Amino acid sequence: MRRVVITGIGAVTPIGHGADGLAAGVRRNRSAVRTIDRFDASPFPSRIAAQIDDFVPADHLDARRARRLDRFSALAVAAARMAAEHAGLPIANGRADRTGTWIGSALGGVAFGEEQHAAYVARGVRGVSPTLATAVFGGAGASNVAIDLGIRGPAIGNANSCASGAVAIGQAFDAVRGGTVDQALAGGAEAPLAPLTFGAFAMIRVLSQRNDDPATASRPFDVARDGFVMGEGAAILVLETLEAAERRGATILAEILGFGASTDAHHLTAPLPSGAAAAAAIRSALAVAERDASDVGYVNAHASSTPLNEVAEARALHLALGPGAGDIPVSGTKGLYGHALGASGAIEAAITAMALRDGELPGTCNLVTPDPELGLNVLREAIHALPSTVISTSFGFGGMNAALVLGRVD
Repeated sequence: MRRVVITGIGAVTPIGHGADGLAAGVRRNRSAVRTIDRFDASPFPSRIAAQIDDFVPADHLDARRARRLDRFSALAVAAARMAAEHAGLPIANGRADRTGTWIGSALGGVAFGEEQHAAYVARGVRGVSPTLATAVFGGAGASNVAIDLGIRGPAIGNANSCASGAVAIGQAFDAVRGGTVDQALAGGAEAPLAPLTFGAFAMIRVLSQRNDDPATASRPFDVARDGFVMGEGAAILVLETLEAAERRGATILAEILGFGASTDAHHLTAPLPSGAAAAAAIRSALAVAERDASDVGYVNAHASSTPLNEVAEARALHLALGPGAGDIPVSGTKGLYGHALGASGAIEAAITAMALRDGELPGTCNLVTPDPELGLNVLREAIHALPSTVISTSFGFGGMNAALVLGRVD
């Protein structure tokens, strides 16, 4: 099995774009959540989100592609271009067939489909965009990235709810490690901020209702958390073999050591209370990485700011990491950029890789009173540290669990 490293990051998020913009947004430690102004959210109990207000597709894509792609695919392609540029990734000269694309998204082009349905109701079939069919199918993100960058290896889309981005990275890791491809672009993209799409989550009351103070609404691990805050965004990582990266003199950000996944088989929206299945995913990732719980020096947690989920996640960490789990530094970064559903795992994998690169573990925005029931060492502020082995966790609707183990490469 070959060693797999991360050599590039592309990101479009509410707190910053590109690898450096995302890292700067994490360091600022300031929430991007505010009152929604993209549509009328007044019918819903939650009226706040983390919007990206400075993403203009035409700034990143050629004019024709910017016109034809919906927001979901435009985010995926823009982030992929940034990642390839950041890595200096060679795709031409015979490498296209040995390059793959893995893009996860919980909802894909659903918001664009909602927009086109409104156009159909208002103006009939003549009002509907001819790109509708190619925008809403599940593989649109991966397909558009492959077309844009000329990638001819596997192009795989998944819809594993809020674990999608992490699953995509894990599957790409397996493919590079096992020799299916030599390099890959992998991550997630999500553009869910449309009235009915957003409202579907608001109506089942999983979103924060802290409408009077949006900036503090997403508060991972805090005793006063009341639900997650929806966001949008994309993050794509470049994965390649260590040998290839060294041969071409690439800057190595981190190594991916292991990936594990499991399913609760319990409930579509509530996690398995014991955390046992989530713990199995973490243990599986550590086994692939050939690391013990005692090697883990940091956890970037899923930490969605929901009352039930964080209790289950804490139990999973204690089960997987044993008696020392309460001493390991943990942070949840969704207080900064909300929960971008299927893109979240990719955004957090990018943040974790840069934490290894920079030797700085991020804090947890909006953490005022840590929930004592969790028994975790949650970081309020960033700290300087040089852990050799770290974990990024992602959990989603349907009981889907994913864990990535990353390591420092000196």
